[in-house]
Amino acid sequence: MASPSPSTTHLSPLTCCSSSSSLSSHPSSRRTKFEFPANSQRSSPSPIASRAGAIASPSSSTPGAASSGDHAPVRGRCFANPVDRDLSELAAGDRVSRRRRKLIAVAGLAATLPFLLQLRGYTEGIVADAAELDNDEYTMIKEEVRKVVSKVKAAGVLRLVFHDAGTFEMGENSGGMNGSIVYELERPENAGLKKPVKILEKAKGEVDAKRPVSWADMIAVAGAEAVSVCGGPTIPVVLGRLDSMKPDPEGRLPEETLDALGLKQCFQRKGLSTQELVALSGAHTLGSKGFGNPVVFDNSYYKVLLEKPWMSSAGMPSMIGLPSDRALVEDNECLRWIEKYANDQNLFFKDFENAYVKLVNSGARWRSL
Repeated sequence: MASPSPSTTHLSPLTCCSSSSSLSSHPSSRRTKFEFPANSQRSSPSPIASRAGAIASPSSSTPGAASSGDHAPVRGRCFANPVDRDLSELAAGDRVSRRRRKLIAVAGLAATLPFLLQLRGYTEGIVADAAELDNDEYTMIKEEVRKVVSKVKAAGVLRLVFHDAGTFEMGENSGGMNGSIVYELERPENAGLKKPVKILEKAKGEVDAKRPVSWADMIAVAGAEAVSVCGGPTIPVVLGRLDSMKPDPEGRLPEETLDALGLKQCFQRKGLSTQELVALSGAHTLGSKGFGNPVVFDNSYYKVLLEKPWMSSAGMPSMIGLPSDRALVEDNECLRWIEKYANDQNLFFKDFENAYVKLVNSGARWRSL
């Protein structure tokens, strides 16, 4: 069920605020005023080279250098020979190098930190705004759906969800929850779905007047609300589906006459497990299929399946579910889940919620933020 594309958000461009704080403002600069030397000022050998040369030939000297008997001043200190002087220069150079690295790191952090903080606030703002936007839209859709979906109409609305999403096929990566059901109402398998579409059309019109919503989103939310109205679990639905502009291929919905193996294979092609097949089948507890109260969403479906009332000569077999419903209880794998859900309604509610979310996300194409 495609959702309406969100309104365009005008975002302010990212600006990198380079910090202009000078190195002199750093505490360490008060002790030593440091400047990067120009390349032209570094023609003399490095401390390491001077040290190597001095050790190799202690008596040698370069033009202008002090002789071995002179005192050579180095940064306000005097040394008896060039070796001591060079060793001192090496140690001083290491200290300057470490200080330089620290100053560079601090300056780089000072320049980068405002940008990183701005970027973080910028992205968090986008996510927060998007979440608020979706929450407002979700609340609005739910409110309008509640006005038109009563307990009596819930079964038809829930069936609409299954018939829109049920066209999904993993192998072809097509079909699914995309609102295409509005183009497929004349198909025999969709007989009776014009009424729930008409019901939701009124709610969709009210929402569209404020903020356009896709049929895919509208149907997905409406199905969840139909379950909730009848006492079932509260199912959260993520918004953002895009509508298809054409019908999905025919012949993809599971036929009512399928046996358990055929049903499992059909659901497997849609990415749904046997457990999810059995959980979703519990939706047949609503409506006129003969499983408990037709307007109450509970685990009566599974209890009735275990009783097999269609086997009784006193009953009316044709009024109890579909052939595909009755086939489930004859399959050992399906039977295990039927028994679990018959004995634990909370487990059924939990698994139905998870399977429903997976169903309404199947094959959906999503709008971007």
